[in-house]
Amino acid sequence: MSLGRRAVAETVATAFLLAIVVGSGIMGERLAAGNAAIALLANALATGCGLAALIVTFGPLSGAHMNPVVTIALAVRGDHAWKDVPAYVAAQLIGAVVGVWIAHAMFDMQIVEFSTKARGGLPQMFSEIVATLGLLVVVLRGARHRPDTVPWTVACYVTAAYWFTASTSFANPAVTFARSMTDSFAGISSHDVAGFVFAQFVGTGLALLFDRALVSTHCP
Repeated sequence: MSLGRRAVAETVATAFLLAIVVGSGIMGERLAAGNAAIALLANALATGCGLAALIVTFGPLSGAHMNPVVTIALAVRGDHAWKDVPAYVAAQLIGAVVGVWIAHAMFDMQIVEFSTKARGGLPQMFSEIVATLGLLVVVLRGARHRPDTVPWTVACYVTAAYWFTASTSFANPAVTFARSMTDSFAGISSHDVAGFVFAQFVGTGLALLFDRALVSTHCP
């Protein structure tokens, strides 16, 4: 497929991902009657299931990266053309914002708004390093050795990471930026976005080093 068509596929896939993340957070919070654990469970399950469906559907079209650090990591490893990276990242950012607006429209919220939900502090940033490291290891090793399993392994990892990380595992700069534009369950204050994104790139770098170490030692 042409780069333009692949970029459109990335835009649509990422928009659906954010509509799922934000929309399920809104629905979960409204139905949970103040029980944050139930709201998070609903959010995590919806995100994991939706992510698996999106990777299966859009994988043959664009690779279904839906995440700038995935695109960049694959380019660093030589599995994705560097010349395509700007178009992919732009598509992911645009799609992420559109997905938030779609969720707001579905739940009769103000379309454009900004989050006041604080997610700052070193533990949250460390959580994002761990979350992104794990996600990239799953993606990079799966893409090379078991590409048929990637939709399920990524979906299962993301669902688990909602619960085992203090940050609830954003692990995606486009998602982080877009979630600063919703003052709902899934939101993040714009003041905390830079710290999260920095941590995500640190996690990406560590994942690439780990992946290279596995290749150099001929580990399966």
